Amino acid sequence: MFNLLDYDLDTLLAWFSELGEKPFRARQVMRWMHREGCDDFDAMTDVAKALRAKLREQAEIRPPALLRDSLSSDGTRKWLFDIGDANAVETVFIPEAGRGTLCVSSQAGCALDCAFCATGRQGFNRNLSTGEIIGQLWLANKLLGAAVAGDDGEGRDNGRVISNVVLMGMGEPLTNFENVVAALRVMLDDHAYGLSRRRVTVSTVGIVPAIDRLREECPVALAVSLHASDDALRDRLMPINRKYPLRDLMAACRRYLERAPRDFVTFEYVMLDGVNDSDAHARALIALTRDVPCKFNLIPFNPFPFSGFARPPARRVRDFAGILRDFGIIATTRKTRGDDVAAACGQLAGKVRDKARRVGLCPLQTMEEVFS
Repeated sequence: MFNLLDYDLDTLLAWFSELGEKPFRARQVMRWMHREGCDDFDAMTDVAKALRAKLREQAEIRPPALLRDSLSSDGTRKWLFDIGDANAVETVFIPEAGRGTLCVSSQAGCALDCAFCATGRQGFNRNLSTGEIIGQLWLANKLLGAAVAGDDGEGRDNGRVISNVVLMGMGEPLTNFENVVAALRVMLDDHAYGLSRRRVTVSTVGIVPAIDRLREECPVALAVSLHASDDALRDRLMPINRKYPLRDLMAACRRYLERAPRDFVTFEYVMLDGVNDSDAHARALIALTRDVPCKFNLIPFNPFPFSGFARPPARRVRDFAGILRDFGIIATTRKTRGDDVAAACGQLAGKVRDKARRVGLCPLQTMEEVFS
């Protein structure tokens, strides 16, 4: 059976052509599937009965199965979804005044082994399919009781519960490029969710060739996980930096902005007490990003068991942000949301059957061991 959640409009049009169906029929089904959240072909009342029969025989609309639904005291909601073979991924909805953000996973686990991330500690199993990625948005709308609303014609969102999507959940999106881009196209498609490119963000640790490719194929808002101001520190915190060092990453960010829907890159910076949070680190960040229009999202570290790192004092975070702002850089501090249900940034772990078998994944690894 074909899972139609795996199809963006182009692939759906091609498949409908093979069935001998006209293009408008594919658009009808796309709207029913995504705008209405319909998974029953017989309920698609304006679709021809003969086509509905074909679809029943050959296709299905199958999102990941829900395993657990957790609600934080602050309204943040986290879902655990079963993707088979003893793997599960997590998705988080963050409601705020005037917006609702869905944080979506792109892989079961992560192979990049960033020292401060709970997902990386679990290892890596596989990439998610397009249907498993977009299925998180499909199910979140259904579980929130939300219809997909559109733009009001003047650039304002018209009552949409999920107004923003960020690929900042489990995994590195750009190492699952094909499936992620297909999912992005569904998110942006007016026959599906109709989200603005400015409201869809891909976060990456800095896979330089894939950043360039995203710029050409599907530019959306870009967030780069930076977390260090020099190569020596970033090599220790984020092993990918040894392959794509900061000079190459900054150049890729400048190239990306030529096509990006926003005129800045967001740099995410997890603040680790005594590791990357000094005044000197802040000044080095100013020098590093001098030629890259950007804003900083400072993220006080969210602890998880045996991480070996600690959150800096609030005053240290304020002083760090102040140095950036004094230079004219926009620096916001992310409010910790959902940490009582382990839904905060860096805490998503799900359940992963590790196939990476990487050295150094022991959960008892300490900060001293990371820096030895």
